[in-house]
Amino acid sequence: MVSAPATRRAARSIRLLAGLALAACGLAGSLRASAEGSDAERTRFRQAYAMAQQGGDAWRAQAAGLEHYVLFPYLEAASLEHDLRTLDRARVDAYLAANPGLIPAADLRRDFLNELARRKDWVTFTAMYQPGLGDGLSCFALQAKLSRGQPLVFETDLADLWKKASLPNACDPVLSAAHDQGLLTPDRLWTRIQTAADAGKGGTVAGLAAWLPPEDAAAGQRIAQALNDPTSALRDAATWPDTPRHRQAVTLALQRMARKQSTVADSAWTSLAPRFSLSEQQKGAVLNALALFHATDFDESALDRLVALPPGAQTDATREWRVRVALARQDWPAALAAIDALAPAQKDDGEWRYFRALVLAKLGRQGEAKAIYQNVAQEATYFGFLAADRIDASYAICPATMATDERREAALLTEPGVDRAFELYSVGLQKYARREWTAALAGRDADTQRLAADLAFRKGWYDRGVFGLSSGESLRLYEQRFPLARQDGVVEQASQAGIEAPWAYAIIRAESAWMTDARSGADARGLMQLLPGTASLVARRNGLAWSGGDSLYEPTTNIILGTRYLSQMAARYNGAPWLASAAYNAGPNKVDQWVSARGSLDPDLFVASIPYKETREYVARVMAFAVIYDWRLTGNALPIGSRMTRIGSTYALPAPGAVRKPVSCPAPSVARPAPPTAPAVTQPAPAEATSAPAPQEPQS
Repeated sequence: MVSAPATRRAARSIRLLAGLALAACGLAGSLRASAEGSDAERTRFRQAYAMAQQGGDAWRAQAAGLEHYVLFPYLEAASLEHDLRTLDRARVDAYLAANPGLIPAADLRRDFLNELARRKDWVTFTAMYQPGLGDGLSCFALQAKLSRGQPLVFETDLADLWKKASLPNACDPVLSAAHDQGLLTPDRLWTRIQTAADAGKGGTVAGLAAWLPPEDAAAGQRIAQALNDPTSALRDAATWPDTPRHRQAVTLALQRMARKQSTVADSAWTSLAPRFSLSEQQKGAVLNALALFHATDFDESALDRLVALPPGAQTDATREWRVRVALARQDWPAALAAIDALAPAQKDDGEWRYFRALVLAKLGRQGEAKAIYQNVAQEATYFGFLAADRIDASYAICPATMATDERREAALLTEPGVDRAFELYSVGLQKYARREWTAALAGRDADTQRLAADLAFRKGWYDRGVFGLSSGESLRLYEQRFPLARQDGVVEQASQAGIEAPWAYAIIRAESAWMTDARSGADARGLMQLLPGTASLVARRNGLAWSGGDSLYEPTTNIILGTRYLSQMAARYNGAPWLASAAYNAGPNKVDQWVSARGSLDPDLFVASIPYKETREYVARVMAFAVIYDWRLTGNALPIGSRMTRIGSTYALPAPGAVRKPVSCPAPSVARPAPPTAPAVTQPAPAEATSAPAPQEPQS
């Protein structure tokens, strides 16, 4: 018999699954396939799954008749996972034998092995263990070996683990045993200390240093101190000996301090440089860090430091920041010299071609500037749109269409892995759906990948289209890559919040790529990646209903609250979407600091001066996406510059008769080279990109 609390929990689970499923159904198109489950099966599955998550066998009655439904194995797996602490091997073995190769079976094996390790049932663990299940289970397998009185062998047992900068806690007893056996020689310890130091893992370094011989231990601990507490390390370094290990510690501490407080690092460098015989490489690393972080602080000395860096100490980052600092100072000759000093691959980037044109125009070289603007304007990117505005050209957006192949589509939909993926999405189990999707399409050819992504788009699973069509000619599939999903009420909610729908769409696309259950490491949730605390405050401020953090996974709720929060950010910056976008990403306090320091700059120069790479790219991405969504909604687009008002001026929402820019596809003779393979396209077109890296899937 199921208890009352369990019943209530089951009811909540049903409601949550139903909400996710309704969201999926609301987004879904009309495409159907014979391999799919029926609506009745999905409803019964959701109910049975909520019960299975409470453990026991009560779910079986609810699942009667679903035995041949493609997701049936997920039911028993959910029940077994709940009852993990009381399971015996026989029940797990029976499930694994009945469901070989399935994702829930692999999960159950892994989780049961962890449970067996917790019980220290090493006999059963050894019988069920399979290699390749992660470092934690590898170390439990070694604990099982030790329990049998067998010694460790470094080359076969530890060599691969030893290459890792950090290891899970399960490895601690194994490493202790290896130390006691004399396997962790000083050379081996220093090898892994170096690996951990390169990765910035001060805790690992400290743990390993404790096992060094007394004459080496102090140096190891000082490397750890440099990583964990550079302030105290630099204070203590005045008494350190000038040995190779201590030079490494001083170098690391100065680099860490430069990131935290560049002026403090300057003082420490001045006092410590004469004491230590640093190599040219170490000196270059310190000078690089000092120059770079003085640059991100826009100190008076920043440009001179970057110019004076020895060639061996320069990196792509310092070369770029030399340009950014010069642009922020509006020192056009210095900016041109900095652009000329970029590496060849950097010079070809749209950002620096755009700014070369801008600088040349500022220096009176209008003809050269116009030629570069014309070239950059052939690209459907943030900088391409800015360049088109500079020369009053139309926007170069060249849409493509996918060739259909109904036979291949039908065959793909009947593949078990693909079928499970779509069914899991339909019932609201999106995390499992993505895993099945990835497994089913792993190693498949590009055409099949594109076909699957297009199918997902047509079924309303928009994030698969976004992530699956993110390179090459697929970038021109705007319908799939920039879905409108009107059913979620973006246009209506944006209007009610007093903001533009294209901007709201762009934020959704940049934040979650339409992954409704996206969840960040900071606990931002859903389409517009709202923190529960922020969402609660927004709801209270606007008199809206609020039913807790999980409601943010419901698209409608997320969009209602997200558009109001965007409106709140916009109001803080005189309505400017670009500044509000920066605040949405980095927080308004940081943006206020940047505005206070450099608020007189033109918007394009201001964006280039944003210290955070993530925020610079985010603003560029959102502004470009807003242009594309504007075009998708209206057939043309407001100039990107209209949304990038000067700081301090007021941005007004476009009136019904606002002048919009035409959108056209340039002739292929003008276009930059495009990738060689593509689906069928409507017309020849230049390459298209987002002016930012391909989207990465948010954590879920």
